[in-house]
Amino acid sequence: MLNTSQPVREGGSVKGVGPVFLASAVLIVAIVVCGVVAPEAVGRIFTALQAWIMDRLGWFYMLSVAIFLFFVLFLAISRHGLVKLGPNHSEPEFSYGSWFAMLFSAGMGIGLVFFGVAEPVMHFTTPPVGEEGTIESARAAMRITFFHWGVHAWAIYAVIGLSLAYFGFRHGMPLTIRSAFYPLIGERIHGPLGQAIDVFAVLGTVFGVATSLGLGVLQVNAGLAHLIGVPEGLTTQVVLIATITGMATVSVMLGLDAGIRRISVLNMVLAGALLLFVGVAGPTVFLLKALVQNTGGYIDDFISRTFLLYAYEPNNWIADWTLFYWAWWISWSPFVGMFIARISRGRTIREFVLGVLFVPTGFTLVWMTAFGNTALWLQLSGTTSFVSETVAQSVPLALFAFFEQFPFATLTSAVATLLVVTFFVTSADSGALVVDTITSGGAEDTPVWRRVFWAVLTGAVAAVLLFAGGLRSLQTATIASALPFTFVMLAMCYGLLRALRLEALRATLMQAAPAATGGTDHSWQRQLHTILHHPSQAEVRGFLAGVAAPALEAVCQELGNRGVEAKLLRDEDRIRLVAMPGGPEEFRYGLRVRGFTVPSFAYFERGPVAEDGSRRYFRAEVFLREGGQDYDVMGYSREELIADVLAQYERHLNFLHAAGRTSG
Repeated sequence: MLNTSQPVREGGSVKGVGPVFLASAVLIVAIVVCGVVAPEAVGRIFTALQAWIMDRLGWFYMLSVAIFLFFVLFLAISRHGLVKLGPNHSEPEFSYGSWFAMLFSAGMGIGLVFFGVAEPVMHFTTPPVGEEGTIESARAAMRITFFHWGVHAWAIYAVIGLSLAYFGFRHGMPLTIRSAFYPLIGERIHGPLGQAIDVFAVLGTVFGVATSLGLGVLQVNAGLAHLIGVPEGLTTQVVLIATITGMATVSVMLGLDAGIRRISVLNMVLAGALLLFVGVAGPTVFLLKALVQNTGGYIDDFISRTFLLYAYEPNNWIADWTLFYWAWWISWSPFVGMFIARISRGRTIREFVLGVLFVPTGFTLVWMTAFGNTALWLQLSGTTSFVSETVAQSVPLALFAFFEQFPFATLTSAVATLLVVTFFVTSADSGALVVDTITSGGAEDTPVWRRVFWAVLTGAVAAVLLFAGGLRSLQTATIASALPFTFVMLAMCYGLLRALRLEALRATLMQAAPAATGGTDHSWQRQLHTILHHPSQAEVRGFLAGVAAPALEAVCQELGNRGVEAKLLRDEDRIRLVAMPGGPEEFRYGLRVRGFTVPSFAYFERGPVAEDGSRRYFRAEVFLREGGQDYDVMGYSREELIADVLAQYERHLNFLHAAGRTSG
């Protein structure tokens, strides 16, 4: 059982500065200071660290990501797939259309704009194996690109999102990484061990977001140089980081609705416009054919590439590309995972996994086909080799060289630059919100200065990494910072699986011992009345006050007489009995008034007419700690209701016994 009564709070106060905040801030500030004082030394350390990780632990990254993918797929197809991310009676907050749109927006980022043209061209001109510049290398380039931007990335995000949503919405725990470890370490999540877990999450997130910001600044600098002649160099890039981080800080101060939401809508419009332009101005029919063939090639290579490390033909390609991407996605996972968790309350695990894996991936593959295949087509058709030549000289400039091959090049390049800037702002802003949530123990009412602090510090990390070695330092810092958090994610998988198995055990015990359903003194006339009658809201409220309250009060009093702490909570539409509150063994039995529309086949007795003209009836539904139980006790006598409470309580004790035996 999970103890949901103790929210994680840092420093004894939501507004306090606790151990996670201090440890994370001190470590990151120390790295920033070292990068400013001794950038060359920091660059050498990062390079040596990357070489060691790739030589010794590259296999660990590949295997871990494979585990994440197969783990979430297993959850989707297993019986756990029917578990809701919230109480049993919860409904999704967003329609499928809105949910898909937000997943779609989560899939967009600086990386797509930065690598959309450059990555396929680089795999085409410098493939990991085989001859460069051929039809076969073009096919392989798109397969590799699809692999890097496909479901593996979203499986990483799904692990975090599932854990946060499950423990946060179904068990009422804070939306922090440590909550997922309750099944493993219990109350110790509130101590140093839990704090260390959150610190790892903060470090990974800051370096992951800083990597995206660094890539974005390189591309904005290249775009401005291309459009208006702004010089390219570290000084310009640091000024750009400071300027755009200032814009992100303003967005943080404006708040979620006025800041992030509006800029995100602008992102969607700009990205959609660029994608449509390339699809129409480029080789449209070829792109449609390529999308189908690329998808087939991606599926065909899926298993082999999942475990491919080039062990028999060692090279640095795997570290520069696949392992960098896996580390980048792991670093980003608390950021994206928290976003998709927040929008997925009420979904089943199966819906969550299928939506998160395939909706953003579908859009990403369309984007990569439009930009990547068009760039390859320009080379293969003999139209121009300018894009390939530009990529060889300057990766950030690749997108602008690409737009030069089409009409309205200045306009599209300006739109692309603006898109990168807006992505920069939303990444820094949202990243600051996520880091602040983690460091405050899941609190949502933290002071603005904390979010501003994290936005500024992330921008400073991006500047230092560029100062210490540019793109190479961005890659190495990401790979290094993701390593400890990979261990955290593997433990999260085990903790989530253990919690789900305990929940399945509870469900099995409940099915094996059905609740009391009203005793044996029902006449058939009374049963028929119950079936056909559609009570009003006033009738059900009267039942709660006149029958349910005295029955639950009697149980509560008897539990107290037998040394079991119990309390009764009630309002007009709900009454709850809570036994052993605050502990892992806490038991809840509640009744709530719930309204329904009278079905069209209910000819005999009509419910009262609601404001919208529909006819309504109400039920006294039972809900337990895990949510609504979908059965009605309206019409039960006092003794029958007490029998139902005791049947549920007996099940609860049987579950505690079985769970303790399983844990042992």
